[in-house]
Amino acid sequence: MGENDRKEEEKSFVVRDRRFAAQKETTEASKPQKEGEKKEEPSKGAARGPETPLPEMNFTNFMLSLSTSALVQLGEVPDPHTRETARQLPLAKQTIDLISMLQGKTKGNLTSDEEKLTEYILYDLRMRYVKAAG
Repeated sequence: MGENDRKEEEKSFVVRDRRFAAQKETTEASKPQKEGEKKEEPSKGAARGPETPLPEMNFTNFMLSLSTSALVQLGEVPDPHTRETARQLPLAKQTIDLISMLQGKTKGNLTSDEEKLTEYILYDLRMRYVKAAG
């Protein structure tokens, strides 16, 4: 092996696809355990398979996702992770501004339903923001 081969070998890296390993863990966890066998608890940082299937990603679902994030930041909806409500008005304003920016950048490229949804979301979030900030 020459000097150049060693340098190339040192610069390389390996990518491992763990998606199938996560599916195998899920399958093994669902198997009934034998009597006297101790079931191992997965660590908190362990990869888990999705509990529910994710919805199709399209513009409408994207806008609804951003809207939900803004509602959490406005304290209107509990945070799904902590299950607590907390107002984070600067973040809510930033999310509302982001939706507004997307509305401007996508003008003329949306269906009429997508345009109406975006207008409704922006109106609703802006009114809720004014109420929360006042």
